[in-house]
Amino acid sequence: MGGKGSIATRKLHRSATIGLTATKVGLRHLGHVGKKKFTVGHFSPEQDEDARIKHEEDIGKTLFKALNQLKGTALKASQILSMEADILPEGIRRELSKACYKATPLNRALVDKVFRDQFGKSPGKIFDDFNSSAFAAASLGQVHKAKLGSGENVAVKVQYPGIAASIKSDVKMLGGLLTVFSASTDLMPDKNIIDTVLDEITIQLHREVDYFQEAESLKWFKKRIKNEKIVVPETYDDYSSERILTTELLTGFHLDEWLVTNPSQDEKNAYGQLLFDFFFDSFFELGFVHADPHPGNFLFMKSGQLGLLDFGCVRKMDREFTKTISDYYRFLIHHHTVEPDYDKLRGFYDDLELSKDEMTDEEFRTLLQPQLDVIQKWMIEPYLEEQFDFTNREWPEMKMADTRKITPFMKEINRNLLYFDRTYRGMILLLSKLGATVKTGNKWIGV
Repeated sequence: MGGKGSIATRKLHRSATIGLTATKVGLRHLGHVGKKKFTVGHFSPEQDEDARIKHEEDIGKTLFKALNQLKGTALKASQILSMEADILPEGIRRELSKACYKATPLNRALVDKVFRDQFGKSPGKIFDDFNSSAFAAASLGQVHKAKLGSGENVAVKVQYPGIAASIKSDVKMLGGLLTVFSASTDLMPDKNIIDTVLDEITIQLHREVDYFQEAESLKWFKKRIKNEKIVVPETYDDYSSERILTTELLTGFHLDEWLVTNPSQDEKNAYGQLLFDFFFDSFFELGFVHADPHPGNFLFMKSGQLGLLDFGCVRKMDREFTKTISDYYRFLIHHHTVEPDYDKLRGFYDDLELSKDEMTDEEFRTLLQPQLDVIQKWMIEPYLEEQFDFTNREWPEMKMADTRKITPFMKEINRNLLYFDRTYRGMILLLSKLGATVKTGNKWIGV
């Protein structure tokens, strides 16, 4: 009875946290709207913009505080949402992006429990040496340093207990919260878009908690990546299971740590080229992408090598889709710089399952396309010259009111396109933070 009562109490606490957060966000937004009406005409456009960003950040902090209390997959889902520029405004995304840094490590007893559940014995009986203090912790698991009997230094990723079982309920609660936001503020898209994105996040989370699948993905990439500057760690099957993954221990700096060492511009450019080429080679040539381009998943190693970590989130790309994207980018360059062709553009939207068939030509040209023009010009800009400086490059913000305006003309999100956009934006963000100038010409898009 005690166990069931404890579970019920935890569920009640989580539901109460969601409800209280929704109330707080609604009140904050009402206060912001009221203040905006009262002060209209009293402030400059710059001051109004500052107030909007501050309001978004306040809501983001409130949402993040609740998700940090919920932990687990709710926290991971918020990290993924922070990369969705079409779902949440910048101020909220900036706060949610902190999710990956806030996980509380497991104590030694719980780590032992995971090992006993998976292998029937403690880590001290499996490894020649095992550091019980994690050197990295995220929302779904944590990583320990260990040594095999044969002498290899390894990284051992241990999944938090109960994570896999909480995915459905956590995403459902998060969806409920975002739906309330959508109904009570103008900062969110419609419910059908939220539901589609959360469905894809649920699929992604189930992949990320399956370490057998991640091990296979590691092996797949290691076998096929031919660039000696790209390092994928070795996998040790005898020391891995569905909830524990043991790999070669790579040493190096994460992006922020590496930038502190004051690298030269040539070094930044070299790493930037590696990241850029890895993305395009993976997408167009391998047809399989590492779809979680978070800075924490890359190591800047000695001799200019780039280490790849965390293959829980990967996506196989259909060859027909990759060809359509290649043709689409080439067309956009011609459409926006040489001669517009709206009929052909709408044909691409049909191929990519973007716009609804019943949309009229007038709606297409006067309502939908003016909003998409801004994004498309941003997308093709790096390919209009042989090399491009990505420093401080940011995704063009679209006001949520404009997003809601074009939503009636858009189909449900194409999932291949969702992963391409998310990974592409993540790569651009990395290059921006890195401050790299990259040769952008390639055989798939060209210059």
